[in-house]
Formats: sequence, structure tokens, C-alpha cells
Amino acid sequence: MGQRGARGSRTLFEREHELAAVDEALAELTGLRADGGERSDRPRGALLAFAGRAGIGKTSLLAETRRRAAAQGCMVLSARGGDQEQRVAFHVARQLLQPQLAAFPESDLRASLGSWYDIVGPALGLCAPTGGAPPDQQGLRDGLDWVLTHLAVRHAPMVLALDDAHWADPESLGWLAAFAPRSEQLPLLVVVAYRPEELPDHAESFRGLPGRAGGRPIDLEPLSAGAVARLVREALGGHADDAFCRECWAVTAGNPFETVELMAKVRDRGLTPTETGAHLLRDLAAAVKGSGLIARLERLGTSTVRFAWACAVLGTEIHPLLAAAVAGLGHEEAADAADALRGARILTGEDRLEFVHPLIATAVYRAIPPGVRVALHGQAAWSVVNDGQGASAAARHLLETHPEGDTWVVQQLRAAAEETLRAGAPDAARTYLARALREPPPDEDRAAVLYELGSASLLTEPATTVNHLRAALAEPIADPGLRHKIVYRLGQVLAHSDRLTEASDTLAREVPVTEDARVRLRMVAEQFMWDAFRADEPDHPSRSRRLSRLADRLAGRDLTERYIIGLRAWDGVLRGEPAHVALQHAERALASGLGWAEPDRGFEVPVLVALAFMYADRPGRAEELFAAGIADFERQGWRGAHLSFGYTLLAYVRYRRGRLAEAEDFVRAGLRLAERVGPGTPAHWYAVGILIEVLLARGRTSEAAQIADDYRFGEPFPAAVVFPDAQTVHGELLLARGRAKDAAAELAAAGRRLEPRGMRNPAWCPWQLHLARAESHDAPERAVATALEAVARARRFGTPSAVGQALHTAAEVSSGSVRVKYLEEAVAHLECSPAAYELARALVALGTELRRTGRPKEAAEHLYRGLETAVQCGADGLVEATRDELAAAGLRPRRLHSTETDTLTTRERFAATLAAEGRTQTEIAQELHIDEQTVVRLLSAVYRKMGTDHTGLAVALKPRSDTTH
Repeated sequence: MGQRGARGSRTLFEREHELAAVDEALAELTGLRADGGERSDRPRGALLAFAGRAGIGKTSLLAETRRRAAAQGCMVLSARGGDQEQRVAFHVARQLLQPQLAAFPESDLRASLGSWYDIVGPALGLCAPTGGAPPDQQGLRDGLDWVLTHLAVRHAPMVLALDDAHWADPESLGWLAAFAPRSEQLPLLVVVAYRPEELPDHAESFRGLPGRAGGRPIDLEPLSAGAVARLVREALGGHADDAFCRECWAVTAGNPFETVELMAKVRDRGLTPTETGAHLLRDLAAAVKGSGLIARLERLGTSTVRFAWACAVLGTEIHPLLAAAVAGLGHEEAADAADALRGARILTGEDRLEFVHPLIATAVYRAIPPGVRVALHGQAAWSVVNDGQGASAAARHLLETHPEGDTWVVQQLRAAAEETLRAGAPDAARTYLARALREPPPDEDRAAVLYELGSASLLTEPATTVNHLRAALAEPIADPGLRHKIVYRLGQVLAHSDRLTEASDTLAREVPVTEDARVRLRMVAEQFMWDAFRADEPDHPSRSRRLSRLADRLAGRDLTERYIIGLRAWDGVLRGEPAHVALQHAERALASGLGWAEPDRGFEVPVLVALAFMYADRPGRAEELFAAGIADFERQGWRGAHLSFGYTLLAYVRYRRGRLAEAEDFVRAGLRLAERVGPGTPAHWYAVGILIEVLLARGRTSEAAQIADDYRFGEPFPAAVVFPDAQTVHGELLLARGRAKDAAAELAAAGRRLEPRGMRNPAWCPWQLHLARAESHDAPERAVATALEAVARARRFGTPSAVGQALHTAAEVSSGSVRVKYLEEAVAHLECSPAAYELARALVALGTELRRTGRPKEAAEHLYRGLETAVQCGADGLVEATRDELAAAGLRPRRLHSTETDTLTTRERFAATLAAEGRTQTEIAQELHIDEQTVVRLLSAVYRKMGTDHTGLAVALKPRSDTTH
């Protein structure tokens, strides 16, 4: 069990329990019983982990696992962490996956990986990074998950073996630690071995395993005295006596590696394995490791020692010619040194060398004098670059050298950082750039290095990024373009750190000193954008006027102009201008394209334009834009915060159109993505707020309250504006829980915050509507005034959903005959809107009020329609309340047929077809011989059932089997 090549063929003593676990796992993986019979259950994978100190036999156990797996027809992927390669991003992932993919021609590889090619290809060394923005770390992990899952399914059964996991690079180990528990759902057995005292924090999942091994790793114990005796006699012969064997066990403490190496020393010395020679074993054992090993190495000669040092610096899988170059030896001299090291059982291999055991590699590396070690790393960096391996291969060596102001070192580290960052390893890139900064770079390059360092830290350490970028701005910068990029990036990271005021001020200071008119316009656009998200902006009306004047002058010639026009559309929505004005600007912004994943741009403006369509009762158009944006994110490999926002806001669109079950599915998906990004992020505020609104609409108030408690959804609210407004949602939740006084205080505070900023559109933030309901308990007159003011604002905005919802609230807080009047008008407006849930609420409220005023026939009609609509929406709480109201009226709920809820009736389809052709309501009524009010109801049902509004009917009505009957 000493030499790596030999250990696989030796007997594994006292590892019966471990091998039984391997055999059991392989049996379940292959679907075969230990006796070869067929299993009846479905083959499944597992995760096995072997933990133990150095030399305890982990590598031998993994070698035997690989041998048994191959014998049973399993495809085996194998990798090994290296002490010297821990800083090489994706080193282990490349060992595992690159051999399975690198042989394919590029065209076949692209076809096989599809959209994942540009995301995982650079990380696995299959292709160069593209010029676009790098994938986020979650997107890259998802891509690696897909590749491994695809291989496991395609080549099932499969075994993945990772040795020395404690030395794996953080990028690979973090990915595998997250993926490994999923192996039980795949035809994949994952087997890892590590030293528990050296396993890093980001691999904690290996310490607690699902399923097999009792929920924990299998700890490898030292060999007993009896096992060491058997091992000694296997190596030296049966004549080894008991006293000699006991002394072998005592001096090695049952460590298999040390025992095997000791036996080799006994053979070399020609020592007789009897009690008379046992006293020499302790000195021989000392030569196996530590200072004894080094003394043995030094006896091999200066050239051999230097070659061994070079190999230790290079790490694993050492090319002999490269080691010779690092050692400064000729080919023949290096070949002689390699032979001597193989003979001394220090190295093994021919074309590719490696140390017999990691303990030996570590001992040799630590024995190199510090000054020599630094010099060897410097020589190694130059040698690997000269060998064509590139800057990334050199970078880990340059990290070990002393700063000397060498421009070449700075260039290599910057190049390595750029390549590594674009491959999806920002932590490694940040390490390289921090070292480049210490070199230090030339004065003229210092600002650029600081900018690159800040960019590498953008998503993981925003506070550090701000410091780097501000330091960059303090440097003399000859290139104006670089200065502009620093300012943009600084504004972006400040804004994403909830420091919107600082982001706006940074841009404001730069605008007057910027000479280029187009650059100045972009800075103005960026400032307008961050101001749009500020909850504490002092001069919103003034900003709106300036934005309006500027947008009206622009034609949308480039992305900056279209961003400004898009911000103008959103500002119109916030202020409650007539909806058609906001839509006009939104269409202008989209006229020549508004990508969601533009390099060096945020996705905020495209999101705001899409939401403008939603609030203006054009949810079909909004969904088209969100679907395109989500596709952009996924193509780019942005599967963290970006994708979370995409799913979350798409859920909000579904919520607004009354498709509550779908909305809940989407927002929960968005919340899961937000949780992977990290707690307390803006993505969390959006997802939790929307989930609470959806749950309240579905009648699950207790669950909504629990979500708020779990995620601490309450004060202090974020400094940035979020959708829906967090404070308003919190007030709505308080009201739903029966805490009217607390709700009124919270909602009034939201109004005091939004009113001075001119944000008065109840379609965007219905704080007045909820406040009116809260005030009705103690101040009914004030509640009516609040509601009617909201009605006036909604009428100014002009969308049917906004007006209908406001009128419904006015009815709720009013008394007397005016309630029916308001509700009838609310229903009429909502029937012309996509807001199906609000329509259901209004229908039920109208039916209830009509019953109370003695109009039972009309009441029944509205209650039945309200019940049907509530069922279609998934508003379970409203469904139960409506059934109770019907029961109180002495009516039985009608059974809803699938053709009524899932497909269009013949008359609905005819009406929709005519509407898609551009016919007016009057023309449709004449064609169908019905009144215009019935036409409105028919089309409202079509919009709900087909998931579109009138603008999307032409597409939605294309023949489909599920819409014809």
C-alpha cells in the first residue's frame, strides 16, 4: 500500500467493511446482486466518502473501487486534488470532464452541449472565453451539473472518484459538494477521499452524507497489529517472526503507507525480519518520512535533488522536459535524475511523472530552501508560458514569487485574471490581480489593475469593490475611456449595495467634467436610472421634468438614448400619467432593440419597460419581454440574481392577470434562486414581497405571515424602490391579519414617503386603496376621501384594471346605494381588463351587495360568475367565501366543466376571432346577435383563458388541438 502504482494490486487489509460498502453501492448502481443475479428494483446512485489521515490507505481504496467498477462495466471518471494546484481554478473539474469531451470536433461538441457550450467550455478548457460578460458562479455550476448529469445518463452506470478532495480547487470542490447529494437520483456513484482535518468549509456536505454510510463518512482506522503482521509477511516472506512484526506495527502506528515503505527499506538493507533486527526498524522508519526522507534524497546527488524540487514545485502529472527546464538540467541529466528518484520510490511514471505518495511530495516541497523555492516558482512560471500553456498556468507560480516591480509578471497575472474571470472563477481572478497590484504595476497601469480588481470582486465583495474603484479614480488616468468605465462600474456596485444616493452623486460629479457629449449623455442616463430606484430622492418632480424634456428630444439612435426613453416611460407610470403616454414611450424605447444582457449595462431599464406594459394592462406584451430577457440571462449563464429577478417579476405579471397558481410557482422558483445568491439581497425583497401578495390573494394569510417572519420582511425596508413596494405589502399583510390600526400606520408612512416624490399611481402602488380599507374601521369618512382620491388618480392613468380596483375599494368603504353603483362600474371596467382576480373579487362583492339589497336573481348571476372566475384564478380563499355566500342565499354552486374553464366555447372563439381582425364591439355584437355588454364579457373570458390580451389574440388563436372543440 505504499507505491501508488503497486497499491492497487496489493491486498487491502482490514478494509472489508469499506469494500462491502463499495460493493453494495456498485450493486445498486449496476442493478446486479453480489452473486450476479438480476435485481428487481431500479438501479440508483450514491455518495460514499472515506476520511482518514495521510497514508491511511484512501488512495488504495479508491484504486480498488475504480478496478471493481470497471470490472462491472461502469464508466469511471477520476480526479485527484493537488497541494500545488489548489489555486488553479477548475483543475479537478477538468480532470473529470475534459477527457470525456475534448476528443469531439468543435461542431459535435457544440451540438452536444448546446447553449451550455459557451458557459462551461472555458471552465473546462474546451474553448476560449467569449467576448461577452462571464457567467455567474451559479450559472456555471448549473452548466457543470448538466454536463455531468448528461454523461451519467448517457454512459450509465458511472462512477466518479475524487482522491485528496481536501486539496481540490475551491471552484471544483464547491461544485461537487453541492452536486454530490443528487447522485442518488442518477445512475452515478460518487466516491471521495479526504483528510478530515484539512477539508475546507465549502465542502462541508461531504461530512454529512445522505443515504448510505449511516449519514456520515466512513473513517479509515489504522491497521491492527495482526494486519501489519500479514502485510509484513506478504512483503518479506512467512519467516518474519512475531517480535519483528510487532515492532513494525509499533513504529508505524498501523499506517499502511509507512508500513509498506518500511518493508522496502528492510529489503534494501537486506535486514533479516527477526527479533534480532527489530531494533533497527525505528531508524529505518524515520527515513520513510520527514527529515529521514530528505536525508535519503540528498544522498542521491545535487542534480537529482534539484530535479525532485522542480517536480515538487510543478505538482501532479509532471512532464519530464518541463521539470528539466525548471531545474535547469539537460535532458540526459534530467533522465538520470528521474531514474534515481524512481529507484528510490520517490517518483513513479515515465512520460508523466508523479510522486509515489502526497506525503512525499509535501515533504520534498517543504524541504526546499525558501529562497530557492521562490526562484523555482519564478522559473516554472516562465517555463510553462514558454511551453505554450498560457498565463493561467503560470499564475499559480507567480503567486509564490516576491514582488519586484516586474512588468512581465503584471502582464501575466492580468492576462490570467481576465481568462479566469471570463471562465467563471472571480475568486481566482481576484487573487491574481491582488498579487499584480503588489508587484507593483507601472504607474500608468495602476488604475487599470484596480479597475480590473474591482470588477472581479463585483458580485462577491461589493464593499471591497467600491474601495478598489474609488482608489482607481484617485490615480492619474490618461485614458478617458478607462475613467468612464470606472465611473459606470462604481455607480453600478454602489446601487446594487443599496447605496443609491452615493451612486447618483458619483455620476453627478462626473457629468460636468466629461467632455465627450455621448459619454456625458450615458452618465446622465445612468444617474436618471439610479434616481428612479431611490426611495429618498428629494427632487423627483424636478427630475421628471428634466427627464421628459430630454427624452422628447431623443430619437432612440443608440442604446443610451433608448434607455433614457425607457426611463421616461417608467416615470410616466410612477406619476400616473395617462397610460397611453407611457406606452408610447415604451414602444419608442423598444423600436430598435433593448437587450437584457448587454455588456457593461444593467438589466434595470429593460425590466422597467416591461413592467410599464404590465401596469398599463398589456400583460401579454410584458410576458413576451420577460421571456426574451430570461432567455438572454440563461444564454449568458446568469442564473443567480438576474434569473431570480426574471422569474420573480414574471410571477408578478401572472399575479396581476389573476393566474395565481402559476404566479406562485414562478415566484417560489425565483426565491429559490435568490436564496442561492445570498440572504438580504434585493432579489429577496422582490421575491418575498410578491410571494406574500400571491398567498394573500389565494387566501393563505397564515402562510403569508409565516413567510414574512421567516425572511424578516419588515422594517427596516430597503433604500431602493422595489416592486411591489415592500412597506405597502407589509401594510396589506397587517390588514389581512386583522391589525387595522397597525396597517393604517404602516400604509400612511408609505404614502408620506411616496407622495413627495410624485409617485401617485395606484396601479403601481395601491397604498391608498389598502389605507382606505384600514381607515374604514375607525375613520370611515376619511376612508371614503382616501378611496375617492385614489379613484381620481386611477381615472387619470386610465387603465380598466386600475379604475376597476379603485372603484371596488371605494365601494368597500362607502355605505348606502352608492356601493352598488361603484361595484357595477368596477365590474364593467374589470371585465375589459386582464385582471381576472380583481374581477372575481368585484363580481362576488357585487353579488353579495345585490343579495343584501333584495335583488336575488342578479345576485346569483354575479356570484356564479365570480365563483367560476375565482376557480380559474386559483383564489381558494375567495372560492370558499363565495360558496358560503351562495349557501347563505339558498343557492347551490354549479359544477364547473372543464370545457368552461380550460377551453373556449364556440361563441367565445367567434368573438375572439372577430376581435383579432380588428372588429369593434358594436360590429361583433351585430355579428353574434348579442348586446355589447355580453361581447365585453365574452372577450374578458377569452383573455383569461388564453393568457393574452387583445393585442396577442392573432397569435393565440392559431389552430391548436387544446383550443378547439
